[in-house]
Amino acid sequence: MAQCKVLVVDDSPTFMNLMATPLKEQGYHVVTAVDGEEALAKAVSEHPELIVLDVILPKKNGFQVCRQLKTAPDTKDIKIMMLTSKTQDSDRFWGTKQGADVYMTKPFDTDEYLQAVKALVNA
Repeated sequence: MAQCKVLVVDDSPTFMNLMATPLKEQGYHVVTAVDGEEALAKAVSEHPELIVLDVILPKKNGFQVCRQLKTAPDTKDIKIMMLTSKTQDSDRFWGTKQGADVYMTKPFDTDEYLQAVKALVNA
């Protein structure tokens, strides 16, 4: 499992820690980004198996990042989990329409989060 790379994208240091720490404890190699443009650059340079992506981000929002990654030949196969405080049905619909493989909301249950990550990287 240690070879599995996950890119975690959030502009909040608190949520970044809540999202990255359980992954590190499970043996995932975690790479981080704090805005949409950095997320896009690291998706290309790091080739993660999974991206855990917030929606509300500086520079480019998570919906824009997801759409851009899912339409580019080099990154279209990367699994994307949107993990966001945006809880409306319309947000969930829009996230999946942009190509998100999973849409979860904050606050999140760590066990559910880890199960969803495991399902995505083993899919």
